[in-house]
Amino acid sequence: MKKLSVLVVLFVLGLSFNTFAQTNFFEAKWEITVAGTPNGDAKFVTKLERKDGKLGGELSLPADASAPKIPITNIEESADKIIIFFSAQGYDVNVELTKVDDNNLKGTLMNMFEAKAIRVKE
Repeated sequence: MKKLSVLVVLFVLGLSFNTFAQTNFFEAKWEITVAGTPNGDAKFVTKLERKDGKLGGELSLPADASAPKIPITNIEESADKIIIFFSAQGYDVNVELTKVDDNNLKGTLMNMFEAKAIRVKE
């Protein structure tokens, strides 16, 4: 009976650690590339951080260091998908990205343009 109790406790602890790791998967620096926009391919860099339990951050344009940072207005996340909302040129925009592996995401910008993200090693 003791062995069964120990196994159950270890199983529950394992699930807890796995859930914690999944929740923090997106908390990192990401380079997002959007292909085929009317202005050509676009590249953004963001560092997503959790504050008060909520994921947030801002986008920057690596091609133009003087450009103002773009605030992220909202983020919806699940275990393997994230949707980042922001405003650009007066339009509300979203990027939906799904986990491919530990360092890559893929999806779309506004369900129209292909988007890929790569985790930036710091």
